[in-house]
Parts: sequence; C-alpha cells; structure tokens
Amino acid sequence: MGPLEIFLTFLKASLFSTGGLGSLPSLHQDLTTNNIATDQDFGQAIAISQVSPGPTGLWVVALGYLTYGFLGAVLALVAVTIPPFLVLALSAGYSRIEHRPLVQGIIRGVSLAVVGLLLVVVWSVLSGPAIGWRGVAIALGAFALAYAARVNIVIVLALAALSGFILYS
Repeated sequence: MGPLEIFLTFLKASLFSTGGLGSLPSLHQDLTTNNIATDQDFGQAIAISQVSPGPTGLWVVALGYLTYGFLGAVLALVAVTIPPFLVLALSAGYSRIEHRPLVQGIIRGVSLAVVGLLLVVVWSVLSGPAIGWRGVAIALGAFALAYAARVNIVIVLALAALSGFILYS
C-alpha cells in the first residue's frame, strides 16, 4: 500500500465510525488482510493511546506510525481530523438554510423514514421465533417506562435485563 491508500484507509475508517475505538473493526480488517498491520500493532497502538493524554480516538495515529512510520502517523492524524471539520462545515451551512420550507420538508421526510426503519426493526425482532409473551411484555414495559415516566435509558436497560433474567430463568 502506498501513502494515498494508507490515507484513504484511515479516512474511510474515520468517516464511518463513531469515534474512539469505533474505527477499530474497519482498520483491523483492511490493514490485516493486506498484511500492513498485525494484531500486535493494534494492541500496541491501543496501549499507547491509553497511557497518552488526549482523546481515545487518537490511537489511530500510533497505529499509523507503527504501520507506515512518521508519514503514516501524519496521514492517520489528517484522516482522523477531516470528518469533524466536515461536520463543522455542514453545520455552518445548515444553520443558514434550516428555516427554508424545502429543507424543513427534507428533514421531516428523513425523520419519518428513520421512524419507519426503526418500526421495521422492532417488528422483525418482536416477530422472531424466540419472542413470546415474555419478550413482548419486556418490550412494552421498557417502552412505557421510557415514554411515560421519562426514566433514564440505563435504568430501563437494567430493569429489562433483570426482567429477562427473572422471566426466562
């Protein structure tokens, strides 16, 4: 892999992750399949990031260094900083056009599509063969707590886990 391919690999992983160690699976697959990095390189990069000050997501800079030297570290750093700048640019542009009817219609349409997709996922999970009356009861209880009582999501998940343990054991 040349410098451009290394940069694009790190950029792709950064664009399609949520930060922190979110890019780990993508980078691991791309770099180990091409024999650019080893599992040991990933372990060392994560260890270095844990003892270094700063955000956890900068472990990719250590990985870039371990796989491609100083140039790899620079390329990884640039690749990791591009997505936040894109978000800032989009945010600045969006704040100028957010009140236009066309944009509000687009956002409303996308929001409704997300709701539709979530409902499809919920339906597919609830109609699975392993879900019976107990699963539906847990799901409805979690929905009721989250919607009506505005209970913190961590508490809802803990109560659902406890209910699952009690009902299924």
